[in-house]
Amino acid sequence: MTDEQPRGVLLGEVEVLRVVEWSGPFAPAGELVPTAPREEWERNRAWLAPDHWEPGSDRAVMALQCWVLRSNGRTIVVDPGVGDGRERPGTPAFHHRRGDLPGRLEAAGVRPQDVDLVVNTHLHADHAGGNTTAAGEEWVPAFPNARYLLPAADDFHYGPRNGYARGLREDDRLLYEDSVAPLHRAGRVVLWDTVHRIDEHLTLEEAPGHTPGSSVLRLVSGDDRAVFVGDLLHSPVQILDPARNSCFCLDPELAAASRRRILERAADERELLVPAHFGGAGAVEVRREGSRFVPRAWGVAGTGR
Repeated sequence: MTDEQPRGVLLGEVEVLRVVEWSGPFAPAGELVPTAPREEWERNRAWLAPDHWEPGSDRAVMALQCWVLRSNGRTIVVDPGVGDGRERPGTPAFHHRRGDLPGRLEAAGVRPQDVDLVVNTHLHADHAGGNTTAAGEEWVPAFPNARYLLPAADDFHYGPRNGYARGLREDDRLLYEDSVAPLHRAGRVVLWDTVHRIDEHLTLEEAPGHTPGSSVLRLVSGDDRAVFVGDLLHSPVQILDPARNSCFCLDPELAAASRRRILERAADERELLVPAHFGGAGAVEVRREGSRFVPRAWGVAGTGR
């Protein structure tokens, strides 16, 4: 590692590095969070634009990124993106995409062979696709020395025993076959449910609803607190009203309950919220305002590009 390579920020004894693959306007705001009216976006324009909303096009601004944590001598990659060259016909933005996250990680001083753990907060294409890499005609683990921590509920839901999420989307089968099944064949998978303690600073906790196995990664080190919430939040308008689900939540009622529970704890314990797709600073503290929540302060959890 050279002095020119980006460094993360320290939260207690854990270094956190943000590696951004892409950011910009994504989905129409009204499609991404269907129950958030345009008036809500307009009322909060001063802080939603330009990092989270593009008023002219009425599109939500999002980022495709992953997080690297260095804790207790281990390097941990959280949600390694879409992957390159994937068949995702049902998701045009991801179909045959080439974003070169491995190259961006190496530029940030993270070599594939040095990664000890990979965390998938859930098994969606933009969180688990980068688990593997092409080796000739086969897919193999992209991080050859790593163990992959996968939520057991999602592994079942999207796997063959459940008909690849009951066969509703071809992309679900394709994701499992190219980005999850190869990990099982290589003996690199650790399935977990309810709670999984990684080390004295890091704990995985279930937060179901977005998917059956959706989870959050909680960091507690010294006086610092953070929680990597995956897709529990796609946009800050969901902070204002936790009942608002994204269009991707499979169980809306359960997702809303998980979101409120995590937001309540974040507000009470001043945890830094680190969603998977927020643009701008990428992380935020929140405070209660009646039954809703509002941003208290935006924070930066390290940047590598």
